[in-house]
Amino acid sequence: MEDRPGPVQRQSLSDELAARVRQLIRQNGYRQGDRLPSIGRMAAEFGVAPPTVREGLRKLEMLGVVEIRHGAGVFVGPDTDPLLMTNPISDGTARRTLLLDLVDARLSIELTSVALAAENATDAHLARMRQALRRAAAGLERAGETGEPTLDFHREIARGSGNVVLHQLLDALGGAMRQARRVVDRTPALRQRFHAEHLGILDALERRDADQAVERMRAHLRGVREALQAGSPDTD
Repeated sequence: MEDRPGPVQRQSLSDELAARVRQLIRQNGYRQGDRLPSIGRMAAEFGVAPPTVREGLRKLEMLGVVEIRHGAGVFVGPDTDPLLMTNPISDGTARRTLLLDLVDARLSIELTSVALAAENATDAHLARMRQALRRAAAGLERAGETGEPTLDFHREIARGSGNVVLHQLLDALGGAMRQARRVVDRTPALRQRFHAEHLGILDALERRDADQAVERMRAHLRGVREALQAGSPDTD
């Protein structure tokens, strides 16, 4: 008989839900490839709405904790004990100085991950990167519509690097990256510019040109930093 978790009470529901699903996996001895309860059943047991369950599962999928197979269900993935998780009590806001530090940290992480991805990314990784950028392209005319697809693109590069720690580091920074994206995503010109840069990075990856992928990622992140420096004063 499976242990029944109680309702989620924390403010950051999707992060707390992700932690509770990991607990569910451990407590019930699920192994890689095992099918988890349905999203509807987990929503009822955790006391949250199904979209919250999907958001939490999506975070876990990026970490390799679960695999979501559309039409089949949710299954235990290969990495059930990730080193890092997003801070579940973060309020989602950050000062501009912290966001600038974030970009500096991303330079170290993402230049390494993009170089490795040029060598190690599979066709499936590259296809997911392309799909993320298609979703971003569909939202270029509206502020706030490109943030999540863009984050998916960067995380898929880290995933394609083959280095689990780089992948988890970038995923753990996801909340702050969303905040940074909201600052630089406010004008159509910046959205178009950064989307074009993402396409250029993907092009280098598809050609397995590690040097060009690194240079394009470096130029992109430096541009993000400049945009943050010129951003709205409400992030100071």
